[in-house]
Amino acid sequence: MKLALLPWLILFLPLLAAGIITLFTLRRRHVSATLSIGAILTGFVLSVLFLLANGWQTAGELSVNWLSIGGLNVDFGLKLDPLSLVMMLVVTGVGGAIHVYSLGYMRDDPGWSRYFACLSLFTFSMLGIVLANNFLQLFIFWELVGVSSYLLIGFWFEKPAAADAAKKAFITNRLGDFGFLLGLLVLFGTFGTLNFAALEQELRSGHEALGALATLAGLLIFCGAVGKSAQFPLHVWLPDAMEGPTPVSALIHAATMVAAGVYMLCRVFFLFTPEALTVIAWVGGFTALLAALIAVQQNDIKRILAYSTISQLAYMVMAVGLGAPTAAMFHLTTHAFFKALLFLGAGSVIIALHHEQDIWKMGGLRKKMPVTFWTFMAGTLAIAGLPPLSGFYSKDSILAQALERQHWALFALALAVAALTAFYTLRLAVVVFFGASRSEHAEHAHESPGVMIWPLRLLATASIVGGVIGIDAVLAGHFAPHTRTALTLGQRLIEPFHHSLGAAVAGIAVALGGLLAARALYAGASSDPLPGRLGAAAAWMRNKFYFDELYEATVIRAHDAIAAVMDWVDRWVVEGFCIGLVRGGTDLTGRALRLLQTGNLQTYAFLFVLGAAVVLWLVLGK
Repeated sequence: MKLALLPWLILFLPLLAAGIITLFTLRRRHVSATLSIGAILTGFVLSVLFLLANGWQTAGELSVNWLSIGGLNVDFGLKLDPLSLVMMLVVTGVGGAIHVYSLGYMRDDPGWSRYFACLSLFTFSMLGIVLANNFLQLFIFWELVGVSSYLLIGFWFEKPAAADAAKKAFITNRLGDFGFLLGLLVLFGTFGTLNFAALEQELRSGHEALGALATLAGLLIFCGAVGKSAQFPLHVWLPDAMEGPTPVSALIHAATMVAAGVYMLCRVFFLFTPEALTVIAWVGGFTALLAALIAVQQNDIKRILAYSTISQLAYMVMAVGLGAPTAAMFHLTTHAFFKALLFLGAGSVIIALHHEQDIWKMGGLRKKMPVTFWTFMAGTLAIAGLPPLSGFYSKDSILAQALERQHWALFALALAVAALTAFYTLRLAVVVFFGASRSEHAEHAHESPGVMIWPLRLLATASIVGGVIGIDAVLAGHFAPHTRTALTLGQRLIEPFHHSLGAAVAGIAVALGGLLAARALYAGASSDPLPGRLGAAAAWMRNKFYFDELYEATVIRAHDAIAAVMDWVDRWVVEGFCIGLVRGGTDLTGRALRLLQTGNLQTYAFLFVLGAAVVLWLVLGK
């Protein structure tokens, strides 16, 4: 088999699986699951084989002519470099674990085959974003991801909350995508191409080619990431998207889909001017703090993790704004491991408690669900940023960038977010797994089946060692090849302290502070003590700072008012007056002409003679 064929197979196998399931095997549950899981696991194996044959430093493109109209030639191309290879492994590897986990989680669902068809469609769409070599192709797959996420968020469409969440996610993302599309039009209008390599070549000497539009073009492209990666002010869709099945939350809203925005920013990092990067950094920093504060007072296990996802994505966006795409992609990769682990661990708890999601109705699960507990704790300590777990190394790389650039405000903000992250994740773990059982379901809980806990073990392993297996070196080889140095395992373990001692020590200190505060407040607690201490502030955090209510009172009400006005204009002005005038005039003219058709021969003879007389008068009378 030619190696050049492997990336095409990796991309199109999930689409083939989705098509076969939809057309032929909807009523054959096990065949559908086998096709979907087989497609993504085969993709992972082929990704590894391609990597072994070519190495990380593959740099090339595969393309075929897709469309030719006059002088317009559109290629369908695959970009193969360390950035796309890392993401390809993340999508197929983490996605494969989630597919296998779904065998247990969705085992009793009547929509089993439809679920796996939608998973495969999503996988195809996400791989299309990862491998695209031009903006047009990326945008098409970007929208396909939006469609497939709509189908998965609203999978239980008979529930009004799930249907509303799917619509909210789809519409909110379209707002960001509108700006994204405008940015693409600016680039195509200026350069006549949307190919990444060609655009980078045009902008290699600077952003002068875009002139006054340089910053605007970058910010318009950033709009797409704001929607897809749930950044302020379009962050409101992600928590509601938790209405979908928990494996969907893990796949789409932790490991892959929401990471597409950050990946896109890193892919086209050359587009952004210093002014655009400043805006990006502050949007990321503000969103990270906002989401972390909200997570502190949520009681739904999945919503806590949803706001955590928003906060961690914002960390990555801030890293891009600080001019550190390597750190952003490093954290994206480790985050895929431990956040997918946390979501799947939450799913294991939810299934054991008969779909209970309120953490204050759990408790005492540590001994009843030991594998889930220990793997969940691995994810908790990883996201908190304790060494030697993966989250410490990737988070430290972002803190170090803020410190090196002497951006003290963002450095302080990032430390505050790190402390809050450690606090709310341990709060979640302590309330769910420690103390006494707070409900009958918690009292009788038991460990999940092997098909669910083995993916937890694999993701826990990745969460523990992912920071020291060289992912950052691979990414650095892409973004800054001249800085790449080979390190031994021992050197990687202590690299953060060698590279930026201040950032490493500060990161560990705030993480320990957050963990100790959570343990002191919630160990043995039967209810949340924070509302009594924080008062109104706790209510604001619990109610998500009332952003949904604010949008309901302003944007949505304005939209409804404009829609009502346009309905009146359409009904009375366009249809009633304009079209009605034409319709009515035609009707009256027809009625008048009908009077001339009497059916009386004498009348016709008279009119004929009268007409002839008029013609003769016009011709001869002058």
